[in-house]
Amino acid sequence: MPDPGFVHLHVHSSYSLLEGAMGFGKLADLAKGDSQPALALTDTGNLFGALEFSEKMTGSGIQPIIGCALALDLVEPTAPRGVIAPRKPRIVLLAAREAGWRNLMTLVSRSFLETTSDEEPRIALDWLEQANDGLICLTGGPNGPIDRALSGGHLEVASERLQRFADMFGDRLYVELQRHGTDAERLVEPHLLNFAYERSLPLVATNEPFFGAKGDYDAHDALICIAEGRMVSEGDRRRLTAEHRFKTRAEMLALFSDLPEATANTVEIARRCAYRVKTVKPILPRFTTGGGDGD
Repeated sequence: MPDPGFVHLHVHSSYSLLEGAMGFGKLADLAKGDSQPALALTDTGNLFGALEFSEKMTGSGIQPIIGCALALDLVEPTAPRGVIAPRKPRIVLLAAREAGWRNLMTLVSRSFLETTSDEEPRIALDWLEQANDGLICLTGGPNGPIDRALSGGHLEVASERLQRFADMFGDRLYVELQRHGTDAERLVEPHLLNFAYERSLPLVATNEPFFGAKGDYDAHDALICIAEGRMVSEGDRRRLTAEHRFKTRAEMLALFSDLPEATANTVEIARRCAYRVKTVKPILPRFTTGGGDGD
């Protein structure tokens, strides 16, 4: 892969149900229009679009990277200040090779099978400790477990959480930074940098786009309201920003010009992710006919 300077590693498609607003055709057009050689899909809590995304991107000359933004079964000490977010913090897991893809499927399946229907699907840290081979972990940005603890003023909790992930993933853990101009992001970034440098953990820059362009913001804001049964005029509800769009490589490089290693690491991660989801022959069930023969 030629060095593009930046690769999007935390992207939501329309398979992030009632949250993402970009189809795979749109994502392919945006990536190709900016000569982006690779793109990650990290929908919220599911892998519904993994195969379709992989086929579409490959057909468009773009390297597909399959991942997921998974909720963690963690208890927050207090609600973070200035952040209205899902109940559970999320990390981003990317499949670097086939073992990672299989572990990702296992974790996503367990999140649905072992959570009651009235609860948000989530994974336990114990599961992650048992099934992280082949996976690269990003700390999740503003809705991640580290940022959420820091936003609530719980530095010790944040430090303990980060250390647990470091023990689990080793050199497959990256401290995720996002810059959409929010107060919450500005509050936690100095702590994230300190944590990363103290532990010699690499940084990674993401933008977590949910929609394509600034002009899509109002429609996407209405989509969030529909998902949560809220009114656009209500103040105490989840809001994103017009900056949660699919930014160009040049925009991201300019945004993180003071931390070039954070953008360079997006390319390193893309190079580490060599697995592509492929189609397989149908596996049909065996059953016994009335005559006793198996078919």
